[in-house]
Amino acid sequence: MKRRSFIKKGALLSSAPFITTGLFARALTNKKIAERPFKLNYAPHFGMFKHNAGDDLLDQIQFMHDQGFRSLEDNGMKGRSKKTQNEIAKKMAKLNMDMGVFVGHKIYWREPNLTSGDKSLQDEFVNNIKDSIDVAKRVNATWMTVVPGHVDLKKEMAYQTVNVVEALRRASELLEPHGLVMVLEPLNWWSNHAGQFLTEIPQTYEICRAVNSPSCKILFDIYHQQISEGNLIPNIDKSWKEIAYFQIGDNPGRKEPTTGEINYLNIFRHIYNKGFKGILGMEHGNSQKGKSGELEVIKAYRKVDNY
Repeated sequence: MKRRSFIKKGALLSSAPFITTGLFARALTNKKIAERPFKLNYAPHFGMFKHNAGDDLLDQIQFMHDQGFRSLEDNGMKGRSKKTQNEIAKKMAKLNMDMGVFVGHKIYWREPNLTSGDKSLQDEFVNNIKDSIDVAKRVNATWMTVVPGHVDLKKEMAYQTVNVVEALRRASELLEPHGLVMVLEPLNWWSNHAGQFLTEIPQTYEICRAVNSPSCKILFDIYHQQISEGNLIPNIDKSWKEIAYFQIGDNPGRKEPTTGEINYLNIFRHIYNKGFKGILGMEHGNSQKGKSGELEVIKAYRKVDNY
């Protein structure tokens, strides 16, 4: 071998560890950033990252964890088989992830149920909640979503409120011994759920105070409340003692933060500074399709979590 070639080859070999070390260090740094937990506990839904993670639910949970998410929200958990519920719970326990809300009962979107005061409809609701206790225990959930249903146009609002409070008190009595919590979700009329009884945070706060139970709290859906009443941070402050859970979506469009008018950076900073330790469910769609769109969702959360 010629001396010049030998020296050149030796130089390349001697520098290889430094090159490898540099690439390896960058890879470790990128991996660390990707897996770093967020400051707040955001909970994606199944399907939100399926193009990157695949259709398998357990693979999707793993992908969520790898991206720094430490909770899952699944509105339809109650409708899944016991086998699937157990598999999800086992995977989440292994990853030390928390379960967010699932819908705890049949929701009446077009006709009154709890607002009506009808005893049979109230019994149906209470039995639904009773069944949800087993589901909550199986998947290690604490919270279940409750929507009191459609307004009763034949009754004044005060009478409807009394009927709702009565039903919620009965349900709370079932939940309290198990340490479980139903979270009441006010919904907007103007874009999604016209005719629903529960629409605003002050109204929900009043009902929770009347029920007077640790098992009846507020689900503050930031998307819905931006549409219904705005004034987000003041309403968070005024109802803080009754808030157990948040949900997220920007407006208009109900997509990930940064795609609409809501200043999520300021709102998340405010919630974090108040010491919130609960879950914030990512109940929204993706603004862009495919793998790249899913990665943009993660990027958006990193942006609004950077305070």
